[in-house]
Amino acid sequence: MRVAPGGTEAAISTPTSTLDPASDGLAERYARALYALADERREVDAVADQIASLGRLIDESADLRRLLASPLVDIREGAKALDAVLAAQGFGKTVTDFAGVVAANRRLPELRRIVSAFAALLAARRGVVAADVTSAFPLTDLQRTQLRARLTEAGYSKVDLRETVDPALLGGLSLRIGARLYDATIRSRLQRLQHAMKGAA
Repeated sequence: MRVAPGGTEAAISTPTSTLDPASDGLAERYARALYALADERREVDAVADQIASLGRLIDESADLRRLLASPLVDIREGAKALDAVLAAQGFGKTVTDFAGVVAANRRLPELRRIVSAFAALLAARRGVVAADVTSAFPLTDLQRTQLRARLTEAGYSKVDLRETVDPALLGGLSLRIGARLYDATIRSRLQRLQHAMKGAA
């Protein structure tokens, strides 16, 4: 992949075998390309921080999400607008150039998924497991410590806890690690009870 805002050429490439569309998703391919470039430039930590910031920026800005998702935005105008946003936020050349590549390839609607794929790739490279925790109320420091201790006992020594609050759960929490879901919410218990009562009726 090449091309960056302002005519600057930024080579972003991965081995041909990793770009097989039949074997991996688009977001993962772009994430690997960015990681390879950051590693080559010895900027993995800096790029990781900026990509995390970019994810938060997309999540918090409805205007930016509309820009990324709109099929009516001209490629050059979209690239220019995104470049301006990143420059204003102090993003470095590697991330800014990469965003330009994504825009030039008409993949701006995929940018948030690429950010998530990069985070997952980074975690895997560092031996960190992402654990999505959803609870009815924000976790306390004690609850986080206890949860990490239980995960360590289960063999997950390095865990990135990603917390979400959902009052609809009523109480308890659910934990997802990869394809595994551990549901200990009050809502799920009530649902199981309802099913059991229907079966007994």
